Amino acid sequence: MKTRQSPSLQRGQSTLEFVVLALVLVPLLLIVPLLGKYMDIAQTTALASRYVAFEAVARHSSSSGNWKSDAELALEVRRRFFSSSDAPVKTGDKVGDFNAHRNTLWFDHRGNPLIAKFDDNVSVSTSVETMLRPNVVSAMFAGKLGLSHDNVYAGQVKVDIADIAGLKPFDAIGLSIVRKTVLLADPWEASGPGAVRDAIKKDGSDLLGPFPFQPLAAAAVPLEQPLLLGLWEPIPDIGKVEPDRVPEDRLRAQP
Repeated sequence: MKTRQSPSLQRGQSTLEFVVLALVLVPLLLIVPLLGKYMDIAQTTALASRYVAFEAVARHSSSSGNWKSDAELALEVRRRFFSSSDAPVKTGDKVGDFNAHRNTLWFDHRGNPLIAKFDDNVSVSTSVETMLRPNVVSAMFAGKLGLSHDNVYAGQVKVDIADIAGLKPFDAIGLSIVRKTVLLADPWEASGPGAVRDAIKKDGSDLLGPFPFQPLAAAAVPLEQPLLLGLWEPIPDIGKVEPDRVPEDRLRAQP
């Protein structure tokens, strides 16, 4: 014999189930958009580090301009990457800690900015390092050719994210996003083929010169004898510099 429960005992069941689900879903609904904002800031930080590193390409030590200081780069990065998306590109423009200069997406669920103070929470650091250890060959010829060993330029951007009050564990997470980009900058430059030829064969009176073509040319004289033509092919042409020479198999026949 089945017994039926009293309707009064089933009252409030739906409400209780909703409350239990809300305890799980509400934090989830808050965390998912927050993680998306963190990812957006991380992507922007990566782009900012590339900008800092690529400044070395335009302002390396052999260019007409000078290196930009970390303070100058930080000023540009804060305004051009971490403020509002419609920020103009102006020299010396400084970002302010007010909503008109903030990215409209980078706020928590209570309307507090994720980057509280730009000057304190967005920093830039740069370094110039040596790619290879100096050796006998580089010490002999690098200086004469004007080659620099200090040509690895690294740009790093760090962003400190504000904690989210009342949302564990984000209320005391102390999150910092750091991105670094490294480029090989300060290349050896020439104004044309003539400049390359003159740099390599700069001083004919110096047997070593920038490049030891004269001793090598003297050593190659026996190889040019007719009796040895069948053993060496092709005969090396020491001292001949053709920077813009295109291999014959890459040239089209002219009509």
